[in-house]
Amino acid sequence: MYTPTPSTLKPNEVAAVLVETAVLKHHTRYDKTFFKAFLAGVMLSFGGLLSEIIQGGSQGINSSNPGLVKILGGFVFPVGLVMIVLQGQELLTSNMMTFPMALLTRSIPVWSLPVNWIIVMFGNLVGSLFFAAILVRYTGIISMAPYDEFVREFAIKKAGTPEWHQVFLRGIGCNWLVSIAIWQSAGARDTVSKIYAIWIPIWIFVACGYDHVVANMFSVPLGIMFHANLTTAQYIRKRVSFIAAFIGNVVGALFVALPAWYFYLLNYNSDTPLDRVEQGEASDNPGDSSANSLTKKRVN
Repeated sequence: MYTPTPSTLKPNEVAAVLVETAVLKHHTRYDKTFFKAFLAGVMLSFGGLLSEIIQGGSQGINSSNPGLVKILGGFVFPVGLVMIVLQGQELLTSNMMTFPMALLTRSIPVWSLPVNWIIVMFGNLVGSLFFAAILVRYTGIISMAPYDEFVREFAIKKAGTPEWHQVFLRGIGCNWLVSIAIWQSAGARDTVSKIYAIWIPIWIFVACGYDHVVANMFSVPLGIMFHANLTTAQYIRKRVSFIAAFIGNVVGALFVALPAWYFYLLNYNSDTPLDRVEQGEASDNPGDSSANSLTKKRVN
């Protein structure tokens, strides 16, 4: 009798798939990792630009219904993460979830986590700056009112006005939602489901005004390029927007990674059938599982 394939993976299967993803990234050449991260910075910036255009160009609505403008700006932003996921690119904030999971299961060595995060962070940064300077500032596409004014105000709101603890806490809320989006996407089997699974959590985080360290790599430097009353030093250290958002994003990712490890991966190893991880059982026969088992061995 034919049994249809489930449209989504079970949570324990998703956890194992995310570990496998981190293992594969660990074995990826550093130059490929960097250029994938560069492209991810560009893709996320496309979504950031579209969001700022909608919010900046809706002054009439904003004066009477500012909440609606936030909802509209948040609704379009997820296009960036959708393109990143479907193209298999490297985003720092998603690796903040998957690499700790792989590390806790001893699937990768300890040094792999900081190496990956550093390479991906700089790749995301270079891609974001390239997009902001070459495809936005120098093209002049938003170098007129009301967009230029909004770009400056938006950068100040992200890196000039908030206190350290506020950016940090906003970073937690942001990457908690981003990690949920990545988790749900990994569990979806078809493209439409993946898009929908990504869209809702990202829409929430942008509409609520949480801080994403990579998204800020585009919006804050763009504001500086448009002569916002903000310096690069203030962005990085005085108001510590970059550092606070980075640490907050790490904590937010751990709010997904650690429960996943505790619930589904305590007895995980690369030969454990995925349908038995949840029950804490192990097997020497990977063929018992209907899902794809991992091929990489634990790192001792």
